[in-house]
Parts: sequence; C-alpha cells; structure tokens
Amino acid sequence: MGDRGTSNHSGVTDFILVGFRVRPEFHTLLFLLFLLVYTMVLLGNVGMMAVIMTDPQLKTPMYFFLGNLSFVDLFYSSVIAPKAMINFWSESKTISFAGCVTQLFLFALFIVTEGFLLAVMAYDRFIAICNPLLYSVHMSTRLCTQLVAGSYFCGCISSILQTSMTFTLSFCASRAIDHFYCDYRPLQRISCSDLYVHRMVSFFLCIIIIFPTIIVIVVSYVYIVSTVLKIRSAEGRKKVFSTCSSHLGVVSVLYGAIIFMYFIPDGYPELSKVASLCYTLVTPMLNPLIYSLRNKDVKEALGKILGGKYFYFTLF
Repeated sequence: MGDRGTSNHSGVTDFILVGFRVRPEFHTLLFLLFLLVYTMVLLGNVGMMAVIMTDPQLKTPMYFFLGNLSFVDLFYSSVIAPKAMINFWSESKTISFAGCVTQLFLFALFIVTEGFLLAVMAYDRFIAICNPLLYSVHMSTRLCTQLVAGSYFCGCISSILQTSMTFTLSFCASRAIDHFYCDYRPLQRISCSDLYVHRMVSFFLCIIIIFPTIIVIVVSYVYIVSTVLKIRSAEGRKKVFSTCSSHLGVVSVLYGAIIFMYFIPDGYPELSKVASLCYTLVTPMLNPLIYSLRNKDVKEALGKILGGKYFYFTLF
C-alpha cells in the first residue's frame, strides 16, 4: 500500500471522469445519443416554460409548479450532459477540482429540489380533487410561492451539507472517478478516509429527504384515488386519472432510479451509471412530453403558439 499514496483534498487539482467502460468506437454512438436526448431536454423544457409563461389560461398553481419543475429539469441536466459529451471526444477526460465541486453542488441542489417539487405537486392535486371548492383559498399565490421557495431552500441546505462533507475527504493517488459526472458515492470510492461517518450521514440525509416526500405523495394519492372512485361519471374519473397518472409516472421513474442508485449496496458501478441516466437525462426528457401530451390545456396553448390548430394536430 505504500506506493498507493494519499493526498489531502487541498492537493488535488483535478479528477478524471472514467465514464462508460465501452469500446472506443462506441463513443461516437454515445455522444450522438446524449446529444439527441439533451436536445430534447432543452426543447421540451424551454418550450414548456414558454407555454406556461405566455398563456393566460395557465396562470394556475398547477402550472406554476410545472414551470418550476421544467426549470429544475433543464438546469440539472445542463450540469451533467455537456461535460459528459465533451469527455466522449477527450483523451484526458479531466474535470477540475472546482468544476467537480460545482457539478456536485448544483446537481444535488436541483435533484433534491425536484423531489420536493413533486411532493408539492401531489399535495396540489390532492387539494384540487378532494377539496375543489376550497382550492383557491388553500392554494393562494403566497402559499405556492412559499412551497416552491421551500423546495429550493431544502435543496440548497442538502447540497451544502453533502458537498462540504464529500470534499473534506482525503483522496488517494488515483484521481479516476468511475462515473460520468461528480457524485458523492463514486468520489467516496477513491477516498482514503474512514467513510463510516460519511456514509451514515449520507444515508440519513437521503432518508430525511426521500421518505417525507414519498409519504406526502403516497398519502395524497390514497385520498385522491378514494375520492375519484366516488365519482359517478366515467368521463370524470378518466379525466382525473389521466392528470394524476402523468405525475405518478414521473415520480415512479425518478424515485425508482434514485432508490436503486443510493440505497442499493455500492458494488455495481456500471448499473449505477445506467440508473443515473434515468434521472439525469431520461426523466427531464420525458417530463415535458408526459405533461404536454396528456394535458388538454397545455396542448391547446401549444397549438396557439405553433400557429393554429391545423399545424398542431398535424404535429401530434
């Protein structure tokens, strides 16, 4: 072990992002795949925000939350995808120490914020469906702003704790991070520090973040389902379930990938990379598609922007 050497984090100037362990000829294919998905992320989420901001009919709490969800999706994908695509063509595949800190901080900030936003959106649907007459009273502009601000605040606090804790570690002579972006578990693998306290804190931090949001989502949908089943009109039930199934689909993909990534024992780095793809690129790509294609108001607003119903219905 003597030749392995150690170096404190202050002596590390850069890291190497190993990325996907595939043959060099597949790098072009991966680059094109990343480029295609990231382009769809940009177009979908920017388009969703533009539709919500420009159409007066979408000035409701539900679309206020959806606009913020698109903003978060856009930015945390942008933290990851461009650097990953550059590294497909780079020989060194390096990222500076400051760049790694920034990437981990921003990614942790936006991914945690998204989890809280999804819980807020579930609560919003609960009020809208179970207490429709009091919806405008409960979901006031002030409360909606506070809920979104609280989501960003929780994301920021979590990110500060996770980032500061990760970069107080001492790193081994090897600077190779076996991942395609800077995340705390791959960074822990190259650390020479005792990780027991860090892993326990990370585990409990994940529990504090993930479990309350899941509980809010599950409880909200239990009440929603019980209320919907009481609706006599089949068309009414179909409309409500259509709206709610979009949200549940997004939640399932995001939380399924996150639970696999952070709660399964850290012994399968390649599977972890695939799971990471689900919430760094796939979910941000699918969110605007799911919410627009299954939402009549968004489709009508998009039709107006695109220049008329004929062009819109031809497109879809």
